[in-house]
Amino acid sequence: MSETTSSHAYRQAAVVGTGAMGRGIAQLLAQSGLPVLLFDTNRDAVAAAIGQISDIFARLAEKGRLDEAAAAAATARLQAADSLPALARCDLVVEAIVERLDAKQALFSELEAIVGEDCVLATNTSSLSVTAIAARCRRPGRVIGWHFFNPVPLMKVVEVVDGARTRPEVAESLLALTRSTGHLPVRAQDTPGFIVNHAGRAYGPEALKALSEGVADIPTIDRILREQVDFDGNGFRLGPFELFDLTGLDVSHPVMESIYRQFYDEYRFKPSVITAQRLAAGLYGRKSSEGFYRYVDGKAVTGPAEAEVPAVTVLPPVWVAPGPCQAAVATCAASLGATIETGAEPSAAALVLVAPLGLDATAAAAGLPAERVVAIDALFPIASGACQRRVLMTTPATTAEWRDAAHALFAADGARVSVLRDSPGFIAQRVLAMIISVATEIAQQRIASPADIDTAVRIGLGYPRGPLTMGDALGPSTVLEILTNMHRITGDPRYRPGAWLRRRAQLGLSLLHED
Repeated sequence: MSETTSSHAYRQAAVVGTGAMGRGIAQLLAQSGLPVLLFDTNRDAVAAAIGQISDIFARLAEKGRLDEAAAAAATARLQAADSLPALARCDLVVEAIVERLDAKQALFSELEAIVGEDCVLATNTSSLSVTAIAARCRRPGRVIGWHFFNPVPLMKVVEVVDGARTRPEVAESLLALTRSTGHLPVRAQDTPGFIVNHAGRAYGPEALKALSEGVADIPTIDRILREQVDFDGNGFRLGPFELFDLTGLDVSHPVMESIYRQFYDEYRFKPSVITAQRLAAGLYGRKSSEGFYRYVDGKAVTGPAEAEVPAVTVLPPVWVAPGPCQAAVATCAASLGATIETGAEPSAAALVLVAPLGLDATAAAAGLPAERVVAIDALFPIASGACQRRVLMTTPATTAEWRDAAHALFAADGARVSVLRDSPGFIAQRVLAMIISVATEIAQQRIASPADIDTAVRIGLGYPRGPLTMGDALGPSTVLEILTNMHRITGDPRYRPGAWLRRRAQLGLSLLHED
């Protein structure tokens, strides 16, 4: 990134705390033209941070991404502060210290006695309340959340978080400063998890819920969410368990517990005993060489390969149950070599296919011969050449003969096939519906604008699209049907559809539509 012309009022910044986040923020500000003082209770850490950032600027110059004069100027903007009083002339102090409320409150109380009345105090907290951090300040109106993501220079979204008493002009000034760095600010109200960590309470937790129900094993769930989900050729880059291992359960599980408790045990955010047990066992993930997967020389050992496609000599005729996806399923099956029955009921020789939304295969098989019923997930395209993976599901009564026939049929063109035990919502349906559901609740609570929710989650979590845009692509009425059926089948309040989704589905509006 090249040096950015200033379009804000700040003249001297300071960063307190020189860990990974503090160093990243200092680098970004200095490269953008703002002088930065760095302070840490460990003086050696300050010198090391300045040296490391200077080396980064030099490497950027070597690669032609920053000219030599700009690299030298950026390095010159970094200065060590040997004490907090040295920050007296700053008009912005960014706190990036340990994630403890008492420590942050104590720091800001001490800074108030040092800096001028107009100095903005910004906290990079990811999980604590900005309002609570400001509560012990004499001027809480100047305290604001400025939440970056790691690595700061590369993660282009920044949450600007208003505490209950943050002055509007303080937020506006930080929005302008963020834009001047080349990063994209999104504005949020002070609620647990802000936007990104709040919205992230669906992908992993719902996968854990499916795992806890014995629907499929860990590699299968990861494969489905990487390979079946497809928004214009883009899916999730990592499965949820791969992501847990990358982040580390010592980080992820406490966040799940914290947000659940801060929302007074909201069912949508309920943590899983699976991660609690694995955390207690020290199975953190890559950092401990074992988590949901084992790691040898940094590479995951994913366990046995997928089951081979069953050998089926003669495919049975296929009868597809009526419903919105009937034509798509019948067309796909016919293209793979099946003979399609078109009668009002299946013959005694037919494989019976159902394509439910939110229902389990048992519910979808009502009135049908359950021993011959196999469900297929048609939420995403299943046509030959249009998918990497197809996902099937059996009822408890489905016999191996009919399960194998369906597996062989839908693997006939080389597509990979996963076969699940009975589950409301398969895997992709339930996970996507919950991601969208949580995002619509963030919108309904006016924590952030729909556009900012979509932007923050897409960039901050690396999703193929923003969650509201994903909901529009699937169709709000489809998402509503999945959640409604899951709620009815399970009785679990986590699946209850919210008002934002219900109203827009009923009115035919985009989930991004504001009111």
